[in-house]
Amino acid sequence: MGLLEKVAKAQAAAVGRKSWSEPNFWDVDALRWPFLGSSSLNGEREEIENDFEGYIAGVYKRNGPIFALMTVRQLVFSEARFMFRRLRGGRPGDLFATAGLKILERPWTNGTTGDLLSRMIQDADLAGNAYVTLVGGRLRRLRPDWVTIVMASESEPDLYGDALDAELVGYYYSPRRVGARKDYFLLPDQVAHFAPIPDPVAHWRGMSWLTPVLQEISADLAATKHKLSFFRNGATPSLVVRLDASVTPEMFKRFKALMDDQHKGVDNAGKTLYLGGGADVTPLTFDLQRLDFKAVQGAGESRLAAAAGVPPIIVGFSEGLSGSSLNAGNYASAKRRFVDATMRPLWRNIAGSLAPLVPVPADAELWWDDRDIAFLREDARDRADIEHTKASTIRQLVDAGYTPASVVAAVEAEDMTLLEHSGLYSVQLQPPGTGQGALTDQPPGDGPTPPDPAKEQ
Repeated sequence: MGLLEKVAKAQAAAVGRKSWSEPNFWDVDALRWPFLGSSSLNGEREEIENDFEGYIAGVYKRNGPIFALMTVRQLVFSEARFMFRRLRGGRPGDLFATAGLKILERPWTNGTTGDLLSRMIQDADLAGNAYVTLVGGRLRRLRPDWVTIVMASESEPDLYGDALDAELVGYYYSPRRVGARKDYFLLPDQVAHFAPIPDPVAHWRGMSWLTPVLQEISADLAATKHKLSFFRNGATPSLVVRLDASVTPEMFKRFKALMDDQHKGVDNAGKTLYLGGGADVTPLTFDLQRLDFKAVQGAGESRLAAAAGVPPIIVGFSEGLSGSSLNAGNYASAKRRFVDATMRPLWRNIAGSLAPLVPVPADAELWWDDRDIAFLREDARDRADIEHTKASTIRQLVDAGYTPASVVAAVEAEDMTLLEHSGLYSVQLQPPGTGQGALTDQPPGDGPTPPDPAKEQ
């Protein structure tokens, strides 16, 4: 079967949503928690819909810790700029730019590289996947829940991507808005697919880091609602009021209405409670201090931060702002962990994902430039130590006879194969009596007399 036939068959299968497609991870997610399902986000239950819009409305726009974590990731991630990195013998070299990077610098009208990176990391965090394609010389973001990954297999098409000869055929983009009349099929080299966390049950699809911590998010939402309810009810524990058996239903209703009117709510907090004969009041619950509310909610925030790859001290969570965590050394270590274990892998991945849409030179690769990112700047002493070490290395190599230009290039690229020797050596390495400035036994003035121009005339 030729490529065109595969594409045509895959297109037909994608339209019918048959076994050729790899749907979004929500459609095959087996983790159906009790709080997932049909929900009303304005109702009493704290529920999170198991789809893209559910993650946005139920998590990103509703949960403060998740918003803070995603914002920190987005702000640092979007500060990078794209460059090309030269490759010499498989080793990385210097960074350089060409006109081919313009599409990433101005991805769309009034758009910047930061806008592009912000959109892609946001989609990847919420949907596990971010898709971008090139249309009319501009980049176009594809809403991730409208994209279906299409595969093809000549031998066993019913195995999805599990067949040995399964191939990625393309991406099926189907806008689901009212009035949309056209679907699009895009080939793999027409789409930049960013999926930093692979879905274990898929071959090409990514997974959101929010999925494993949905229970933690639900617990945090419930804790926040509990705190709000505590203050709405007068910042007092819930009460049980017992009345005498002689109280009639009508009397009970009037008593309850009067009790709610005079003692329920924040505005009535602190009032003295007066009860008539036969009424007895018993507290049911503890206050927030006895529940150790801060520790409970703080522990949940730390678990969310761990899933996001952001240390609590970086995002400003309570557990990261206490004790030894505030020491300068601990903060520096947390920042290095965040950059080295979270941000750099993301930058490496996004550079490789966007490479199909950019004319990359044959001897280079698409890379990122982090030299202008303020978050990555080391303190003045560390920078001075690094520059001092570089300067000492350059001086030693130049004294050894290497050309200054090649020494600077080798030190900056950390590649000693770039060194080029001048053929000149230090006088200490030359035998006595040889080289420039060597000592001789000839007294001064006994050497050859230079010709006199006047006598020659």
